[in-house]
Amino acid sequence: MTETPTPTRTDEPAVLVLEDGRRYEGRAYGARGRTLGEAVFATGMTGYQETLTDPSYAGQIVMMTAPHIGNTGMNDEDMESARIWVAGFVVRDPSRVVSNFRSQRSLDDDLEASGIVGISGIDTRAVTRHIRSAGAMRAGIFSGDAAQLTHGEQLELVLGGAEMTGLNLSGTVSTTESYTLPAEGDRVGSVAVLDLGVKTSTLRFLAERGFDVHVVPQSITADEVLALAPDALFFSNGPGDPGASDAHVELLRATLREGLPYFGICFGNQLLGRALGFGTYKLPFGHRGINQPVLDKATGRVEITAHNHGFAVDAPIDRVSESAEGFGRVEVSHYDLNDNVVEGLNCLDIPAFSVQYHPESAAGPHDANYLFDRFRDMVIASKETSA
Repeated sequence: MTETPTPTRTDEPAVLVLEDGRRYEGRAYGARGRTLGEAVFATGMTGYQETLTDPSYAGQIVMMTAPHIGNTGMNDEDMESARIWVAGFVVRDPSRVVSNFRSQRSLDDDLEASGIVGISGIDTRAVTRHIRSAGAMRAGIFSGDAAQLTHGEQLELVLGGAEMTGLNLSGTVSTTESYTLPAEGDRVGSVAVLDLGVKTSTLRFLAERGFDVHVVPQSITADEVLALAPDALFFSNGPGDPGASDAHVELLRATLREGLPYFGICFGNQLLGRALGFGTYKLPFGHRGINQPVLDKATGRVEITAHNHGFAVDAPIDRVSESAEGFGRVEVSHYDLNDNVVEGLNCLDIPAFSVQYHPESAAGPHDANYLFDRFRDMVIASKETSA
């Protein structure tokens, strides 16, 4: 067992301010200063490192509902990207001792080194209940000199922050240069991955299914994708409002019309919905955590799944629909048992499907990991048909 030094405890004041004027006073945690973003809560009892480094959380102040955070420290192996993406971090009780055989440093160290302003020592249960009632909203964390601003000044800064609705963040999180991961084992073919905030585990699972994984920037055009001659296309997870990603929708429509097999996760599910002609809408407080029950309509099986989305596709879950964009019949393949939110789409006349949740979840659960096998099988079948 490796034990890292006890993180520094502080009594320096900090405050979480919501746009409706609610204030929660606590202690400074991580870097000092001020940060703005959308306040959301994540219900996972583990996996805080994967949450922090998931690009889908860009622009959001993430509050962990589990009360004790940081006990297993941080390491280089569990990073879902090259950096921490959250706008801010809210916890009730930071661990006073970091003890795990894989730990290389404390969470406190990484937050401070990455400039992530956080707050601890507040009643996260009370904040969660308020957000569940009032909805996700703009917020700010203020510590250090920023904690000395007046209540009115702090609230004014929060109200001046960007709203998530209408916000396009793909350019912030996407790679700027293409790169390739080689296939592992028996090669199936190649897949072009549009990086809208892709996670490391997603790329690994695709490579393990025999794909050469060509990761491309979100700014790529349909002609440039087709020039790569991939055997399939994949759209990743990512932050922001799918209603603000018209260029990605048009790219997807163009490649679907060329018959390219498609798989999308999270943001990629929302963009498939838009490409097929459905609308999207903002959820009151979203789904974030690793314990969401989802029904697979084809099998009747309930999967416990990992979620991180504040928007959803507006499609009927009780019948097969006709795509308004000419892509044939479409069915909702999965839906959330808590609120009937669409969690998956399956095209019946073209080789394309998507899910809203995360089958690649590195912190678990792994109930839906089989979807990568389904994608591989779909690509193989498509290649045999066109041969």
